[in-house]
Amino acid sequence: MSKPDAAGRLFQAGFSCSQAVFTPFAEDAGLDTETALKLSQALGGGMAHLGFTCGAVTGAFLAIGLRHGRVRVEDSAAKEKTYAVMTEFARRFRARHGDDLSCPPLIGCDLATAAGQKKARDGNLFQTRCATFVRDAAAILEDLLR
Repeated sequence: MSKPDAAGRLFQAGFSCSQAVFTPFAEDAGLDTETALKLSQALGGGMAHLGFTCGAVTGAFLAIGLRHGRVRVEDSAAKEKTYAVMTEFARRFRARHGDDLSCPPLIGCDLATAAGQKKARDGNLFQTRCATFVRDAAAILEDLLR
């Protein structure tokens, strides 16, 4: 199964955008599913509905760090590789969805408020807009991590 398909299935099952994007890639790196889901949970909905970076993006950033991140302080090459891949991911995601990586402009409402959450549910935004962000993030990530 492709990573975008796996991410889409996780999202449709009810996991957050960050969990859906991160988990299929984390499993490939040897991280167990339960740990991957727990680690990425708080980043969903623009970081716990706080209106920050889209969870599909932060889930991808976690996966990039897991693949390329440094484990020794002096390993500046790994640090630079991580940042370069993250920058390219962001460039590609922005090319598809606009310049802002924040959840509210992407989804079209503020999930930090009850009214925003209601608007998202009533407008089916999670199943439409967010599902697209999840699949696109996973597709971009799959390509970058090949």
